[in-house]
Amino acid sequence: MPADVPVVEQPVNAWQRYHWLWHVLFVTDYVATVGLLSVVHASPTQWLVSFSALTAIGALYVVLGRKDPEGWQAGVFGALVLVLAVVAILSNAAAGLALFSVCPMLFMATPLPVAVLMSVPAIMAPVLSVLVDQGADSPVLNSLLPMCVMFVVFGVCIGQWFTRVVRQSEERADLIEQLEASRAEVSRLSHEAGTSAERERLAREIHDTLAQGFTSIVTLLQAVESEWDDAAAVRRHVALAGRTARENLTEARAMVAALTPAALGAGTLEDAVRRQADRFAEETGVEVVCEVPGPLPALRTATEVVLLRAAQESLTNVRKHAEARHVSLELVAAEGKARLTVRDDGRGFEPGSADGFGLAGMRARAEQVGGCLSVRSGQGTTVVVEVPA
Repeated sequence: MPADVPVVEQPVNAWQRYHWLWHVLFVTDYVATVGLLSVVHASPTQWLVSFSALTAIGALYVVLGRKDPEGWQAGVFGALVLVLAVVAILSNAAAGLALFSVCPMLFMATPLPVAVLMSVPAIMAPVLSVLVDQGADSPVLNSLLPMCVMFVVFGVCIGQWFTRVVRQSEERADLIEQLEASRAEVSRLSHEAGTSAERERLAREIHDTLAQGFTSIVTLLQAVESEWDDAAAVRRHVALAGRTARENLTEARAMVAALTPAALGAGTLEDAVRRQADRFAEETGVEVVCEVPGPLPALRTATEVVLLRAAQESLTNVRKHAEARHVSLELVAAEGKARLTVRDDGRGFEPGSADGFGLAGMRARAEQVGGCLSVRSGQGTTVVVEVPA
């Protein structure tokens, strides 16, 4: 993974983050219930049975319940908690205080319908305890029975709300995890796409500058070999080769420093195009006419780079393939566009047969700034590059 792609951390939902509060509630309820059992009058046997059942519930929770059991383990846990709670309450009605822990445990461990069915007998266990100890005529039932019924309704409502909150919290955590993963993937793909685009751009820069400069130097040195006996011609070709090498070096330094064409840093776009035309005429002996009918509007640097590279690449193609005797360059601005037109009277080519890296690079450059490239060839070739002004 690239270094700048963020590392996705596992999200923690509110249920996981504050789960420890339930531990505090259960411990507090256990201590309070045991304390109440010690105060309420009961036989030692009843106290021991209730205390043992409550302690067994606590042990079950520590061993299994706090780990959020699933499947058959959750069912076994819920059934044992229910049985132990009923035993504790039947032995001593004061153990009903433990229902504040037992009911949440049931809803945490088992599905909602099962938890509702289990919570009803647990909540009604105090009524059954009074019936066993004092009979149906006990005045306590007059207040206890309605209270237990109310607690049943309240427990079912709270259990449903509790279950939905936990489920939504887990679903939200899953959604956040998916979004984080998607964001990391988008970041990775963007990084790769940016790297690929930068490589293509640098490849075009090298092709349009350094590679063309080296081609010119090789051509000039070959001319020196063929005209070795003509001292004046040799000196002229060597001087041109040296100047081209120095310009190449300047271009390389400019690419490293700011990736801006050195030709544009030394003057206007018109001046840079004229220099390219003059150098081409000196190196090849081909008649070159460069026309700029009127002043150009202020253009973005990226747009000027497109036009300059198009002029360089077109002249390079004329040198390599056209065998032309006359070349014209025209740089004009009209109707909100800047247009470069390069014409030669060379041999031309079949459309599509010479769409190599040079033409593809020119087309890609033009499209990057919202422009277009058109090529017409037959008796000679015409290259037109239009970009927004």
